[in-house]
Amino acid sequence: MRRILEAFGLVALAWLLFLAVGAFFGPARLPARIPTHFGVNGRPDAWGPATALLFFPVIAIGLYLLITLVARNPSVFNYPVRVTPLNRPRLQALALDMIAWLKFELAWLFAGLEWFALRAARHPGAGIPAAFMPFALVCIFAAVAWYVAAMFRVSRPAKPT
Repeated sequence: MRRILEAFGLVALAWLLFLAVGAFFGPARLPARIPTHFGVNGRPDAWGPATALLFFPVIAIGLYLLITLVARNPSVFNYPVRVTPLNRPRLQALALDMIAWLKFELAWLFAGLEWFALRAARHPGAGIPAAFMPFALVCIFAAVAWYVAAMFRVSRPAKPT
């Protein structure tokens, strides 16, 4: 599952780069000012230069690479439960699975933000759907909660039969 999530995360980063490159070098020109912030209702409430669209790919790729580097050494992670020689392999596997989910979700979050920002720049009156950010945040926190709960389940001693 981890490899599939990594692949789909890389697809999201590729799409993000495709959107950014297409925005600057594609046939449809960007306006001089683009939305740089959206309110809770999803409508643009701050505007800036078109180069602001480069922040999404730069931040997304930077986060993706940083998280990938951190994931190379799961033995130094701070786990929410006591690590023993018996539960260490399972805890490390769960942590690496959680990181794969987070990388996948963050890559698609930034790709979606870039998509909606481009759409709002080219179509006045367009914005981000009001449910987009709450949905993305629920997905991210649900993944973390699920894996933390799984780590607590793994750390419980087995009941005698």
